[in-house]
Amino acid sequence: MDDIVKQALAKWPHVPYCYGWLGLDARGHWYLRDEVAQAAGPFVQSKGSLLRHEKLLEFIGRNYEPDSQGQWFFQNGPQRVYVELENTPWVWRIQPDFSIVSQTGRSTAVTDCLLDGEGRVYLVSPLGVGLVHTLDVPWAAEAVEAGRWLPQAVDAAQLPARYGFVRSPHTLWDAAGRPQHRHPSMP
Repeated sequence: MDDIVKQALAKWPHVPYCYGWLGLDARGHWYLRDEVAQAAGPFVQSKGSLLRHEKLLEFIGRNYEPDSQGQWFFQNGPQRVYVELENTPWVWRIQPDFSIVSQTGRSTAVTDCLLDGEGRVYLVSPLGVGLVHTLDVPWAAEAVEAGRWLPQAVDAAQLPARYGFVRSPHTLWDAAGRPQHRHPSMP
């Protein structure tokens, strides 16, 4: 996490959380979801505006992590912006040496290879589970053919429970069933 973000959190510790405004698609692209995009439906149906600003994408990547419930977020200064995931929290790009790099630029090693019923390839790493970018599926096939990875069948619907992540974070709810959009440490 950036030092400036840590300083902002210390200065303003009770900023409300933000839900529904940021999405990550299955190709590792980030989307800003304004009120119109959110009203049009869930992220997989209404993505919003593709983010293209390189410095903003780098900032998101450096400050992207999960909370204790497996809900992924981007820490934007003092505000936690929860991310809607189209598939997994990571989208892997396979390198020529078969190492992998995430959509945030983080490098890691493959510990397991999974294949779902629709032919999507997932790789597990110390960072967690991620979908292989569609352009890199031929690299994954080459790794399998070379005996580097042994794909195991997986039910894609079971990935969140199996690997501890939440595709669509939601607001916290109070005892009366009302959404609360504030930091949980606030009275």
